[in-house]
Amino acid sequence: MSIVFGPVPSRRLGRSLGINNIPDKICSYACVYCQIGNTLRMQVERQEFYDPRVIYEEVEKKLENAGRVDYITFVPDGDPTLDVNLGKEAEMLKEFGVKLAILTNSSLVHREDVREDLMNFDFISLKLDAVSEMMWRFVDRPHKSLKIEEILDGMLKLRDEFPGTIVTETMLINGLDYEVEIKKIAEFLGELKPDVAYIAVPTRPPAERWVRPADEYTVNYAYEEFSKHTRVELLIGYEGNEFSATGNFEEDLLSITAVHPMREDAVLELMARCGESEEKLEEMLKEGKIIRVEYEGEVYYMRALPSRKYMGKSEEDHGGP
Repeated sequence: MSIVFGPVPSRRLGRSLGINNIPDKICSYACVYCQIGNTLRMQVERQEFYDPRVIYEEVEKKLENAGRVDYITFVPDGDPTLDVNLGKEAEMLKEFGVKLAILTNSSLVHREDVREDLMNFDFISLKLDAVSEMMWRFVDRPHKSLKIEEILDGMLKLRDEFPGTIVTETMLINGLDYEVEIKKIAEFLGELKPDVAYIAVPTRPPAERWVRPADEYTVNYAYEEFSKHTRVELLIGYEGNEFSATGNFEEDLLSITAVHPMREDAVLELMARCGESEEKLEEMLKEGKIIRVEYEGEVYYMRALPSRKYMGKSEEDHGGP
C-alpha cells in the first residue's frame, strides 16, 4: 500500500496530498468515533515506522501528476507524532515548496521533542474533544499513561512557540451531556486562542456502531459558546468528490480508503476517471480488499484493514455491539 495518497478534498485545506506515516492502527487514543476503526496497539513511545527517504520519494512521484496541491498533510492511521522521524520528514518535504499540515490528537504535544518537530509545519490541527477527565476518557479512550492536564498545558506551550496556523477540532457525538463540558472547552479556547476552532460531527462510519452525530441543539450551543472566545467554523458537511486519480483504480481506492472512507458516489466518479467498470469494485469486495458500510443513510467504501474487522458486518455476524 502506498504511504502517500490523493490529493483528496479537505474542508480545511483545499486539495491535500496525504501522508499515512503510521501503520494500521497504532495510536495513543482509541476514539469511539474513529473512521479507521479500533486501535490495535495502544502506544505513546515514539519510534521509526518508515524510512524518511521512502516518504520523500513517494511524495515527489505523486506531485508530478497531482495538479494543484494546497497542502501536504500528515493524516495517518494513528497519531502522526508517534513517528520519531516526523521532524526530519517535514524538513525534507519543505523542498517541494508546498505548505505542510498535520492533524494530531494532541496527546504528545506536552513533549518538548514533539513540539520541536511541529515547528517545521505551517498548519497544525489539534484535537480538543474534552477538557474534563471523565469526558476525555469516555470519548477519546486514551493510553493509560496520559494525563489530560499535561496535554492541555502542552497545547498552550505549543501556541506560544508556534508561528504558523493552529486550529482545534472538537468532535461532538450523540447521547452525551455536553452542557457543562462545552462551557469548559470554550473557556480553554479563550486561553489557547486558536486561529479557528472547528466543530465537527461524525460523517463517516465510526469505530463504535452506536456513535452518531450530535443533535442540532448541541452543535448550535457549542458554536455560540466557542464564538465568545474565538473564530468558529463548522465541519458538518460533505467535502466533495474531487479525489485525484492515477489511472490505477485499485491502487487509488486502496491507498485513499485506508485513511479516508469514500462515499459511493465518489468511488463511482473515481472509477469512471480510471476507465474501470463496476465489476472491478465487486471483485475487490469479494476478495476482501475493501468493505462496504452504511452510515447515516449513505454507503461508504473502506480498505479492509484489521482495525475495521467488524465494520462491514452486521451485529449478528459478531454477536452484537
